[in-house]
Amino acid sequence: MTYSVKRLINRILVTLLIGGFAFTMIVPFLWMISASIKLPLDVMQLPIKWIPDYFYIENYKQVWNIGGAAIRDYQFGLAYYNSVKIALINLAGSVLTSTLAGYAFAKIKFRGRTAVFFLYLATMMIPPQVTLIPKFVMFNWLGLTGTHLTLILPGLVTITGTFLMRQFFMQVPDELRESAHVDGASEIRIWAQIMVPIAKPGMASLAMIVFLWNWNNYLDALVFLNNWRLYTIPISLTNFIEESVTQYNLVMAASSSALVPVFIIFLIGQRFFVKGLMAGAVKG
Repeated sequence: MTYSVKRLINRILVTLLIGGFAFTMIVPFLWMISASIKLPLDVMQLPIKWIPDYFYIENYKQVWNIGGAAIRDYQFGLAYYNSVKIALINLAGSVLTSTLAGYAFAKIKFRGRTAVFFLYLATMMIPPQVTLIPKFVMFNWLGLTGTHLTLILPGLVTITGTFLMRQFFMQVPDELRESAHVDGASEIRIWAQIMVPIAKPGMASLAMIVFLWNWNNYLDALVFLNNWRLYTIPISLTNFIEESVTQYNLVMAASSSALVPVFIIFLIGQRFFVKGLMAGAVKG
């Protein structure tokens, strides 16, 4: 057997292995979509009927309260709006602050730059659960408890984002910045007109990560939001769980609806995602 044939066989085996592993990741999503269009009694039916004989669209109508189809209003549309608002605000804020901080740590020389950066990174070792009580006390003292600001303000700055953007800017030649200085450009102009266009792949990758973080944020919403009008999607899903029964068909319909923005964000930024992460992972 020649080397080229062995290489081809190895590539086929690796592809099949990765494909099989990817399929196991997709199966739960396929079951979720299948369960979202079934009657309650058929959701847990074994063996699983992946493609039902009918499409019970009433589940989605009840979740979204379309045409008065729901027995009760689950306020899922309001929770959807709250999640989109918080995720987009934090996305814009964190990308802006991370890009500014990453540029400063990578290109601007100031006393104690390395020490400050490593001290900044050291905070990543603190579990977020440890800071819940201090944050709650602080927000309560500021009178912000029970508002969306408790989820927005901490999300405007991200340590991981600053690290990724610093590593990205470390790869940009210093000659670009120096030539701009010679032409009389200020630091903010260099950042906005030279560095930001170059950093678009890294910014797109960071934007996708931040959006997913905030979209799936359950713990902070559970602790800080005490009014159903402020609930986000992770908290709103508990509305479909009653004392005596869990309405899995409605839970799956709501979860399927919640995946739509995630797919949209991924489709828009997928071409930047791998490139941005690889660039941010390279040692500067």
